[in-house]
Amino acid sequence: MPPRAKPLSPDDRRAALVDATVPLLLEHGRAVTTRQIADAAGIAEGTIFRVFDSKDDLVMAALEHALDLDPFIARLGQVEPDQELGPLLLEVVELFQHRFERVFRLMTRMGMVGPPKAHRHMEAERERVAAILVGLVEPHRDSLRVPPGQLVHMVRLLTFSGTHPHISDGRPLSAEEIVDTVLNGVLKPQRKDS
Repeated sequence: MPPRAKPLSPDDRRAALVDATVPLLLEHGRAVTTRQIADAAGIAEGTIFRVFDSKDDLVMAALEHALDLDPFIARLGQVEPDQELGPLLLEVVELFQHRFERVFRLMTRMGMVGPPKAHRHMEAERERVAAILVGLVEPHRDSLRVPPGQLVHMVRLLTFSGTHPHISDGRPLSAEEIVDTVLNGVLKPQRKDS
């Protein structure tokens, strides 16, 4: 007989089920079963349906949770602002890569080609991310050839495309390569004749 679920409020039970489901979606995609979810959550299978109307409702809630930008924004807020531009950008790119890799893997497993319709409202969150990044880069403005907002845009685009397994032709760029390309380009330094 399956273990009896610990008494939790419906909201806490929903959150526990969502947390248990996200890793299973990364592994199994939509083929995940309610039995697997129940086992991962340490509950009886029927307990799922006390707080979710269907497996699809649980999967969508887990997907929303996995795509939520708030945890990423919190990590960006922890980047030490008083550091040289190179190490600062390296830290930022590594955070972006971690997020992008997880999102790309999840979308592939789920058979998705874009974010769910409910996530098309993320423009406000993207603006928050951009504002944090511009704030981090702003102290370096005098050393840049482009405004901080343009640098942030370039870093994000190169990180996205350089991390995406299909866009990068299976040869993703490292965080170091991305930062070096943005800051130094690809040309060798010109030797000056003495």
